Amino acid sequence: MSTLASQLSAIVEKVNQNAPAPVVSAIKESIASLKATFDKNDSIQIGASLPSFKLPNALGKEVTSDSLLAKGPVLITFYRGDWCPFCNLALRSLQLHLDEFHAKGVTIVAISPELPNSSLSTAEKNDLKFEVLSDVGNKFARQLGIVWDQPQSVEPIFNAFEIDLKVRNGDDSMAVPIPTTILVDTKGVVRNIHIDPDYRQRLETTTALAWVDSL
Repeated sequence: MSTLASQLSAIVEKVNQNAPAPVVSAIKESIASLKATFDKNDSIQIGASLPSFKLPNALGKEVTSDSLLAKGPVLITFYRGDWCPFCNLALRSLQLHLDEFHAKGVTIVAISPELPNSSLSTAEKNDLKFEVLSDVGNKFARQLGIVWDQPQSVEPIFNAFEIDLKVRNGDDSMAVPIPTTILVDTKGVVRNIHIDPDYRQRLETTTALAWVDSL
């Protein structure tokens, strides 16, 4: 079975080969800019208490952090949206190992700024059996310090791939969460974090499982 990293690299290569040169250049420049300006010290840290949340799932039903933690540890993954191929690969990898997380008593939730109808599309497309929640306006993600207010220079990228964030997210913002995975113990304390301003890089699911084993 190929690693998540190798699957992600294949997408990068495909984009580099097939996307128009100005789009490839804009992608690389935007990532380089974020890497140069993002300070992990400004985001939530290991040992901190996760702020409580109440977010709608793909069917519009509100899900609270308290209800999730009542079941045991929670693995939270923030993704950019249904339109992001890197995100979809990461979500599918979690689904592939879902039974292993459940066997260890861990609940998985995925969070994006997309509206519930888009979240439903994500869940159905990737055959996800865990909750996909909507953080409209990135309000919860901003509490954690993991939001990227994308510059207007990336707009041609979205236009090139016919991605309408306004329709998907329900606002005029270009903001997206920096892909982040957080393991929270039953007391709501953050035990592990993976965050990378290069959204083409993601946490291997096997590493997340190792996190759980260390609880």
